[in-house]
Amino acid sequence: MRYLALGLFCLLCCDAVRVDHRHRRRPRPSVLSRGRNDSAVQSNSVESLCKGKPLDFVFIIDSSRSVRPSDYEKVKTFITNILAFLDVGPEATRVGLLQYGSVVQNEFSLNTYSSKADVERAVKAMDHLATGTMTGLAIQYTMETAFTEPEGARPADMHIPRIAMIVTDGRPQDTVEEVSAQARQAGIQIFAIGVGRVDMNTLRAIGSEPHSEHVYLVGNFSQIETLTSVFQSNLCGGTDLCSVVDHRCDHLCVSTPASYMCRCRKGYTLNSDGKSCRSEDPCAVVDHGCAHICAKVPGVLGYECRCRLGYELNEDARTCRRIDYCDLGNHGCQHDCVSTPESYICRCTRGYVLNLDGKTCSKAECGDGVMDLVFVIDGSKSLGPANFELVKQFVNGIVDSLDVSGIGTHVGLLQYSTKVRTEFTLGQYTSGQDINRAVSRMQYMGRGSMTGAALRHMFEYSFSAKEGARPDMPWVSIVFTDGRSQDDVSKWAAKAKDAGINIYAIGVGKAIEEELREIASEPDDKHLYYAEDFSHMGEIADKLKTRICKEKPSPEEMCKCDNVMLFQRQVNEQLRRLTQHIEVVSKRMETLESQLGHK
Repeated sequence: MRYLALGLFCLLCCDAVRVDHRHRRRPRPSVLSRGRNDSAVQSNSVESLCKGKPLDFVFIIDSSRSVRPSDYEKVKTFITNILAFLDVGPEATRVGLLQYGSVVQNEFSLNTYSSKADVERAVKAMDHLATGTMTGLAIQYTMETAFTEPEGARPADMHIPRIAMIVTDGRPQDTVEEVSAQARQAGIQIFAIGVGRVDMNTLRAIGSEPHSEHVYLVGNFSQIETLTSVFQSNLCGGTDLCSVVDHRCDHLCVSTPASYMCRCRKGYTLNSDGKSCRSEDPCAVVDHGCAHICAKVPGVLGYECRCRLGYELNEDARTCRRIDYCDLGNHGCQHDCVSTPESYICRCTRGYVLNLDGKTCSKAECGDGVMDLVFVIDGSKSLGPANFELVKQFVNGIVDSLDVSGIGTHVGLLQYSTKVRTEFTLGQYTSGQDINRAVSRMQYMGRGSMTGAALRHMFEYSFSAKEGARPDMPWVSIVFTDGRSQDDVSKWAAKAKDAGINIYAIGVGKAIEEELREIASEPDDKHLYYAEDFSHMGEIADKLKTRICKEKPSPEEMCKCDNVMLFQRQVNEQLRRLTQHIEVVSKRMETLESQLGHK
């Protein structure tokens, strides 16, 4: 943090007039009043202080419908003026930009462009979204995606300042307090710029402290460019006082444009003298040796070790052992009991499905359906571990109702959050039991919710021959989500459906109906299912199994040419596998006879 204020890239180390004569803009009267000679002197003095300080810098631009087209162009001009002071390059300052309305649209990442000219062209080419104002969603995307190493952010141990500048003109439609605090705690310095009727308390909730240096409000978009000189004065006009005064800070000294402040390392709190630090959590400063959790005991200087949910403390009071809930003997499962990290779930043997009570089993009624089925499962943090276990139970309930075999139904599964992970492909398992075990082993990802990226992965890879998809089988995908996606779903859902993939959309809780309709195949009443909470997942499973069963050919339809050909291909596949098996057995017999003859 000591270089953060000085290093904001010389954000704005000179006058707001561009050097490039092709893009020079006429200065406003307030800028003209400084005079040409003053600008030149200021540029030289500031450049020597700020140049060469690398930054990872992301613009977050409000592109809601309340921003008029002419004002949108002024914001683009403001960004271009900021870029004039940046030393853009892979080893210098990296620049990213996203704009938001009802959804977040990433225009370019920190590693997309390596020159200032390319960044400027991308800014000028931006199109206005003109939708809602999901400011909190944009900040969450910035924290969880924009400032990650795959998107171009440099590793934290390089201590490159991470700067976010958000420009907004209205009240957000979602909450910003919690996600802004999380972003700041993650090491992102946030500058909040409000235009017009923005609530000042909202800006303060977004911006970093001190607010006098990070939060700004102007009356209209015509005034926004006046902030260029304000940033220049506040961020590039000071001296690193920590390096020239006897600050006497116990731990850390952080320079501000006009002074300095003392800070404490993690696990310590600054005392009232503003200099010294005291330990607030012994777990943060001692080698506690706890296998899972070190917990401070209220009113006591010591601490105690605790275990995560699903574990219990061993006799050494340090290590933990897993609790086998099935061994407790009170699970009540009719068939099989399977322990989970937090509890247990009941399973049925092959040919049976779990009833709504979660305990008893009934004979499966959809055993002869044949398809290539890919589950696309939301693993975002909004579910929580307990609900994720219910989703796994939901998946296995569907799988148990199907004829999973080499020539029957094949099943694959993706889990997604901020990233997409293939848990298993269509060609990986040929039995329902193997799939059940693979689902049980799935580890909860627990981060963001990039449903669009998951649909893209499903379309491009999951139904490929390389991953086991069969061209003569129906392609079906069941997409589960419990909230709003952080990226666009319509493009890749449409591509998947155009490719012949029949998509069922399952939404729970805060899932958005509009998104579910974009994902689901038509008609909606047969392909879209929604429940208010996870306790109704069993009802959705029963309806879905019924729907999938109804779509299999009836005995009369099996007489049609296409279905007869499908049946013939299945028979041919069985004969091919049988022939291969006979050949293997014959070779083994020949080898055995040869060995006996030698004896």
